[in-house]
Amino acid sequence: MLIVKKFGGTSVANAERILNVANRLVESYKEGNKIVVVLSAQGDTTDDLIKKANEINPNASKREMDMLLSTGEQQSVALMAMAVQKLGYPAISLNAFQCDIYSNSTYGNARIKSISTERISEELDKNNIVIITGFQGINRGGNVTTLGRGGSDTSAVALAAILNADLCEIYTDVDGVYTSDPRIVKKARKLSEISYDEMLELASLG
Repeated sequence: MLIVKKFGGTSVANAERILNVANRLVESYKEGNKIVVVLSAQGDTTDDLIKKANEINPNASKREMDMLLSTGEQQSVALMAMAVQKLGYPAISLNAFQCDIYSNSTYGNARIKSISTERISEELDKNNIVIITGFQGINRGGNVTTLGRGGSDTSAVALAAILNADLCEIYTDVDGVYTSDPRIVKKARKLSEISYDEMLELASLG
């Protein structure tokens, strides 16, 4: 089976948690699955980067903010690849540019337009666990963009759809996908199943 697994920032917040996730990836890999992983930035990294930017220039351009914020996910995927390799299994980290995850040019809230499967398929064929940055794309000018709220979920669902994955597993600290935000809409219902297209639309709206 081809499985896309997405882990949020709390799941990779420190070395211990990264190694815990790496062990889970290896267990699934040992069962004969092909594994694609999508990660968010560690813990409060994104907030810390915004704080750093504000110390330098509170009116920084959206392009430069995206360039800065995208580094959080790159840190996560590289560290996760190192953790998997430490366990003795093959892994490679890739960013949006390396995966040709193309978006529009709306900095800070971009939408994915297309994804090339070529590089990802090559790495899966080499039996690598493929670990990809969530939350980011590149526009046609080659500039880094970020996908806004729910960006890593959007990345995971889009990759699962384009790769025709058998499963897309999103690990998070809530108990499921609801028709709307249950903290705001009291009558929101938890869904037992949802299509990739519907999930992509929900995730892209945060």
